[in-house]
Parts: sequence; C-alpha cells; structure tokens
Amino acid sequence: MFYCRYQSPLGILVLAEAEGKLRYCWWEDVMERKIGDDWTEVDSSDDSLLAEACRQLNDYFSGKRGSFDLPLGFDGTPFQRLAWQTLLTIPYGATLSYAEQARRMGREKAVRAVGNVNGHNPLMLFVPCHRVIASNGTLGGYAGGTDRKRQLLSIEKEDVSD
Repeated sequence: MFYCRYQSPLGILVLAEAEGKLRYCWWEDVMERKIGDDWTEVDSSDDSLLAEACRQLNDYFSGKRGSFDLPLGFDGTPFQRLAWQTLLTIPYGATLSYAEQARRMGREKAVRAVGNVNGHNPLMLFVPCHRVIASNGTLGGYAGGTDRKRQLLSIEKEDVSD
C-alpha cells in the first residue's frame, strides 16, 4: 500500500492506495489503523492517484469541489459496503440522519449498526460520513471529532447545531 500525508486546514490526513484505488483516508491524530511495514510513503506531488486525491482535497477545502471523482476501494462486509455506498448518495451541503441512512439501506432497525459502521469508515471525506447527524438535529458522533465535523459541514455551508 502506498500512502502520503495531506495537510488540510483541519489537520493532517493520511491517504493510502492499493491496486489503483483509494483505500484509506483518516485524520492522522485519530487513526484507527496503524501504518504497517507493508506501507510505503510516497511524494504526493507526482502524477499518481494520491496526487490526484490531494488535488481534489485542495479543491474541496477551497470551496471549488462538492464531490470527488476517484476510484474507491471498499474492504468490508456487505453491510459495511452498503452503508458506505449510501453515504456517497448524500449531496454536498446536505445532511441526513442515521435513521434515514438505515431506511435508505432497507435496514430501518439497524440505526446503531449504521452509526458504528460510519464510525469506522476507512475513507473519511471521500465517503462523507460527516454528513450524517442525529435525528434531533445535533451533530452526533464523528471519528475525527465533532469540532472537525462541524467545520466540514460549515465548509459545505450547512447550518448545524450541537
């Protein structure tokens, strides 16, 4: 797996790709997965998938991009992959509740499981789990921290409360 670090306005993101697909994007200070011996750090300024991911993140953080156009690789159970695919349907600047996400997945009673899967989303930002909020309108959780979630939603011009 090849990886690079991306300095965002909200902290450092670690991006990784393998087999021509982006497979990992997490805030470095809260990484769920450790960088392994089989990971090779590369320069993100070359003409690779990671370089393109960094360019698209630059556009996102500068308000020029509302969606990403990259090949994504999902490693997970069928339920996890369905949850993450459902996140990709949430438009830029919009939010939905965990309950609504579960309903869209055809798993209305799996709200807690959906929240748990979102909390382990391996492709933060690219798969917008930050756009899912609690049914009462509060932010709910975010593995990158609720302050970052609030800032990401603010970048997307979403008025949120906590």
